Amino acid sequence: MTPYGATFDIDPQESYDKTQVAIRIVILIVLSIIAGAVGWIFGLAYLIVPVVAAVMISQKGAASYFAESDRNMKTWLRMLIGFYAYLGMLTDKLPGADGDSPARVQVTPSGEPTAGAVLLRIILAIPHAIVLGLLGIVAGIFVLVAAIMVLLNGTNSEGIFSFLRGYARWNARMYAYLAGFVQEYPPFALDTGSDAATPPAAAEPTSGREPSS
Repeated sequence: MTPYGATFDIDPQESYDKTQVAIRIVILIVLSIIAGAVGWIFGLAYLIVPVVAAVMISQKGAASYFAESDRNMKTWLRMLIGFYAYLGMLTDKLPGADGDSPARVQVTPSGEPTAGAVLLRIILAIPHAIVLGLLGIVAGIFVLVAAIMVLLNGTNSEGIFSFLRGYARWNARMYAYLAGFVQEYPPFALDTGSDAATPPAAAEPTSGREPSS
């Protein structure tokens, strides 16, 4: 199977800092107070990513958007997924603006997306948003269990880590699609093998057509 154009991977930590669990709790409380619900923050990201991408593409064209993406959209996506990884008990380290993070997000742009096509993805990606929202409930329970395990013995369960890593991978693929980087519709897959995070050797030209509904 050809790897998808956006991949995510992260190595498990041997031990976790119990202090970071308390910091995560504070972050979640603050986000809940500001936004009313943590999910609202990530729902907003679902809308902002394609809108910002569409504006950039309309002003600069797809080629320039891709060429400059390492200084803007790719960096923002890496920080967003890195934040997912931090809250999801995958790492104790928050992502930095310089991309310094244990969470590895690789994006290989392809095709020639248009502003209109990228905006259409807000609708096309709704099935992914629904499934990820439901899986997010399970992920939230697993994060709570993982936090308790860290507080008790400083380690995380391999099974829980594997699920949460797969959940982060699915999110990474969806956001890369929403940003117009990948023209292929994201697979509905909660993959957990490390081979799923192997980036493509090179970007192959693809058509800019959206999948038929």
